Amino acid sequence: MIYLDNSATTKPSPEVLKTFQSVSLNYFANPSSIHTMGGDVEKLFKKARKQIAELLNVSDQEVIFTSGGTESNNLAIKGIAHAHKNRGNHIITTQIEHPSVLQVCEQLENEGFEVTYLPVNQQGIISVDDLMKAHKEETILVTMMHINNEIGSIQPIEEVANYLSQFPKVTFHTDHVQGFGKIPLKYNADGLDLVTISGHKIHGLKGTGCLIKKRHINLEPLFQGGSQEISIRPGTENVAGIVSLAKAIRLAQEKQKNYSHVMLLRQRLFDELKNHKQITINSPQNGAAHIFNISIPGFKPEVLIHALGEKDIYVSTTSACSSKQNEPSHVVLACSNELNANSSLRVSMHIEQNEEDIDVFIKELNKIIKQYDNVMG
Repeated sequence: MIYLDNSATTKPSPEVLKTFQSVSLNYFANPSSIHTMGGDVEKLFKKARKQIAELLNVSDQEVIFTSGGTESNNLAIKGIAHAHKNRGNHIITTQIEHPSVLQVCEQLENEGFEVTYLPVNQQGIISVDDLMKAHKEETILVTMMHINNEIGSIQPIEEVANYLSQFPKVTFHTDHVQGFGKIPLKYNADGLDLVTISGHKIHGLKGTGCLIKKRHINLEPLFQGGSQEISIRPGTENVAGIVSLAKAIRLAQEKQKNYSHVMLLRQRLFDELKNHKQITINSPQNGAAHIFNISIPGFKPEVLIHALGEKDIYVSTTSACSSKQNEPSHVVLACSNELNANSSLRVSMHIEQNEEDIDVFIKELNKIIKQYDNVMG
């Protein structure tokens, strides 16, 4: 089995699973309970928060635990919009965000907020000049992902943060889900206020994640019902998931040094497919190495996915959150054209992917295209 859909989710690490099981069996009490069992769970919970804060070089109080990327993005965007609507009603984002950002922005537009969607170039990158022109007195939030989940383009997050740091009224949020453990980011950088991290993208468990929130940032909660997570994210904490997240984050940072290996695999994909007459490469040459996107006009992506699946090779089309809607990729459409957007295919690798996996994928993809051509005459 060759799994090349790691941007959708990764296989949980055995160490993470072991941690989750151990905590679930031995520290199952509610951390808010005042008896000794609850107290022991609370200590473990606080220790995990401290470990994550130290790994990310932020304060303990800046780590808010959530169920993952979608919730963190919703909390960041809605939380700022609703808490600061008296300051202004303008939000800036990009045309190629994840659905958990774009759909939230659309909802806020229905509530009366104004949203500017920055265009991107053919490499899927915004212009900071466009951002500067879009920024105005009513702007209260800028939100953009660090690494695009479909094509791997890298946004100039630190340059944007540096620009926005001179405007204290504007909050800057980045979806770092695809970047964590691969492309470094200074979480404590001036101007960077909110950062989304998801556990199941780094060999952790589904339903785990966090939002890094600078201490001076005020958010309105998505829901009410308790004082957990400094009353920003109420509800009984998923302690086993949180401790396993701390393990996943530590392992991801340790393995980040192996990212150069993935860069070699991506270059192999480029070299083997760039001259194929039927294939267009959508990913930029200088993008994130673990995400590689191509289009094969004339082929329905789902047909290719099923054909590869019969060979036990698993790839995807758009983001997993919108892949079943059979719509063209809004990301590829923003960078290219409708023909490519309707036929895009994404290969996404993990940090220890085998070179043989890539060779087999290339071989089988070429065979499928050739067989189709022969049938079509």
